[in-house]
Amino acid sequence: MDVRKEYLEFFKSKGHEVVSSMPLVPDDPTLLFTNAGMVQFKDIFTGSIPTPKNKTATSCQLCVRAGGKHNDLENVGYTARHHTLFEMLGNFSFGDYFKKEAIAYAWEFVTVNLALPKDKLWVTIHTSDDEAFELWKEHISEDRIKRFGDKDNFWSMGDTGPCGPCSEVFYDQGEEHFNSQEDYLGGEGDRFLEIWNLVFMQYERDSSGKMTPLPKPSIDTGMGLERVVAIKEGKLNNFDSSLFMPIIEKTKQLASKNPTNENIGSFRVIADHLRAVSFMISQGILFDKEGRGYVLRRILRRAVRHGYLLGFREPFMAKLVDTLDSIVGSHYSEVREQKEYIKEQITLEEDRFFKTIDSGMSLFEEELKNTKEKFSGEVAFKLYDTYGFPLDLTQDMLRDKELLVDINRFDELMTEQRNKAKAAWKGSGDSSTEGDFKKLLEKYGKNEFVGYNTTSANSKIVSLLDKDFKEVTSLNAGETGWVMLEKTPFYAQSGGQAGDIGVIEDQDHIAEVLDTKKFFDLNLSQVKVSNSNLSVNEEVSGVVVNRYEVAKHHSATHLLQTALKMVLGDNVAQAGSLNDASRLRFDFTYPKAMSKEQIKEVEDLVNSMIVRGIKSNIQELPIEKAKQKGAIAMFGEKYGDIVRVVDFDGVSVEFCGGTHVKNSADIGSFYILKESGVSAGVRRIEAVCGVAAINYTNDIIQKYEEVQNEVKNLDVTLGVKKLKEQIKELKKELEEAQSATATPINEEIINDVKVVVDIVKNGDIKKIVDDLKNANEKLAVLLLQPKGEKVMMVAGSKNTAVKAGDWIKEVAPIVGGGGGGRPDFAQAGGKDVSKIDEAKQKALEFVKANL
Repeated sequence: MDVRKEYLEFFKSKGHEVVSSMPLVPDDPTLLFTNAGMVQFKDIFTGSIPTPKNKTATSCQLCVRAGGKHNDLENVGYTARHHTLFEMLGNFSFGDYFKKEAIAYAWEFVTVNLALPKDKLWVTIHTSDDEAFELWKEHISEDRIKRFGDKDNFWSMGDTGPCGPCSEVFYDQGEEHFNSQEDYLGGEGDRFLEIWNLVFMQYERDSSGKMTPLPKPSIDTGMGLERVVAIKEGKLNNFDSSLFMPIIEKTKQLASKNPTNENIGSFRVIADHLRAVSFMISQGILFDKEGRGYVLRRILRRAVRHGYLLGFREPFMAKLVDTLDSIVGSHYSEVREQKEYIKEQITLEEDRFFKTIDSGMSLFEEELKNTKEKFSGEVAFKLYDTYGFPLDLTQDMLRDKELLVDINRFDELMTEQRNKAKAAWKGSGDSSTEGDFKKLLEKYGKNEFVGYNTTSANSKIVSLLDKDFKEVTSLNAGETGWVMLEKTPFYAQSGGQAGDIGVIEDQDHIAEVLDTKKFFDLNLSQVKVSNSNLSVNEEVSGVVVNRYEVAKHHSATHLLQTALKMVLGDNVAQAGSLNDASRLRFDFTYPKAMSKEQIKEVEDLVNSMIVRGIKSNIQELPIEKAKQKGAIAMFGEKYGDIVRVVDFDGVSVEFCGGTHVKNSADIGSFYILKESGVSAGVRRIEAVCGVAAINYTNDIIQKYEEVQNEVKNLDVTLGVKKLKEQIKELKKELEEAQSATATPINEEIINDVKVVVDIVKNGDIKKIVDDLKNANEKLAVLLLQPKGEKVMMVAGSKNTAVKAGDWIKEVAPIVGGGGGGRPDFAQAGGKDVSKIDEAKQKALEFVKANL
């Protein structure tokens, strides 16, 4: 049985809209990853946005719980049910049906569609929920309905906001299989397995704890796909089901090793982590030193360490991706479409870790021998900083030894890096400001963007905000704030395209538009009022001034992506972009730096597309039709049922909400300024076109003319070559002159050692010391050189009792300096050149006393 398909079709038959799984990276600053099916409906449940026309929905949501507040990573491999990535089946009601229907749907699906035996099912409800008790009695005997308190059967989003009792459905896996003291309903054992949670969202809780009934109670449910599949297949452990076993079997084949009681955990960790890593990469998350990318790295390296325990000594995880595709590819097309790219990224990261894992494991084992109470925080930090072992990997390795890391010492050493990592994902918006935007959306609704067809529009000012985003009735001359127009021609920063700038004006006054951004679907323009004042409800004219040049760069980015795929291969995928009026920046996945020849080929290809005069065709299409058309989507982005497709006559077809030229010839010309690395597996191209390209070429011409003047109007290449030859000759002459005047004169033999102590006015005294050491078997040399008001000092020793570092430390203070070095070589500087003779005398005394 395809449980996923069965579930979605069941609720579709009940009038629910089937909604796609939202990206693993949510549009929510409070969450690191999407961790539940209700995340994409959060604003509906809280009332931040209006209830949709279709008040019921169902989904199969991909979830990750491996970082931030929701982290199951450390339990994976040790339990039968914990996963870093899992699929949550859910059905939702936004003020439509409530407890009666939700309970009936759950019972019908579990007993009819899944055909689970009724005598194996149990139900829990909140202690106070008599209504749920009466409703469940219609389906199951009351002795199988158990009441629990807030800890088990009450749900809330936080200390305040929507909340309510919940009801859970449990499946009894059989007394014959479980006999621990926790194997009772409500215990921590696995005998009674929770398969469905129904949240009855019926109250609003305020800061005092008072709960007021909601005017439109709602339903939020969740059923774990992995658990249900295991039950249907008669398995007592999720990892024994068809969702994981093919990966485990493939790992067994690659390792030439069978699972045992001692190593089965490693096989399970690898299977689980492969799923999480593959889905995260397919949705645009990349390995990094911070934020989500760091969590991705932690998961992969934990899997590699378990592979190491199974005997792997080279990358192996990528060899499992085809097996994963055979399991999930038909439902999650991003894994199938990005399969080769996923393999490439996994292999690169594995390879990096395998280069250091042997040394890291040796360091770990050595320290383990000396550990009695707590594992050294310094060593844990070194494992992280030098060998790439995330802290929780070290903790995981210590788990079987029942040891802890000296976390306080580790934190002392890690503070700066940890703060940086937190800053990468921690919400940056002020919660009160977010509330202001939501209130504006409730008050006025979305304003209309009309800028696809025009760069100017007459409109009414709906709302004005001051610089702190507080609503005001007017903005006075000289003030900066934000304007919400009823109909706006200004494009809000999105999809890598910079926000529009321009002016808002009428007969009496003018305001400069500095930027345009989107806040909770509100299109707001930042303005600085030049004269008079702007007031709410005024009729004004909005005019965009930078659109054409921005559009050129955005369209050039689309052509650039096509050219990169043609030159580097179809595995190239967009990893970020920026387009404004003066430049474009395009980040893309590729494992190494491009060659000069590849860069030139890409540049030539883009220019050939420009001069061909390819027309752009922009349409709004159903998403499936857009995919059939071959449109490229940005992974990690959430798209609706209708998408905007920008098509340059089949040469480039992409999902895109930005503004574009009507014909590629409008771009003018295209120049790549720079190709560089951004992070592991991600490259960046910076380029210009349009007016910016003209300015770029003019600048090059100007510099060329300046160079031509410097070489006296000769051919520039020949002129530069001639100058380089002259410089080479002058350097040679200088070296010869310095060598001729830099020979030391004070030499003597003391106990078979040549001693050289002198003041050298010209030449490279470091080189002189090296030359003397090469030419003599036993040598002690110290040279001083005046440099204006300062003194430079170099000492060397070869096969003698004199240590150069000690010699320098003895002499340098005389000239007001300090320094040191190795026993065979040392140097120092001083501030007082008047004492140079005294320093020379001290150097002689020291060497004679120590030979």
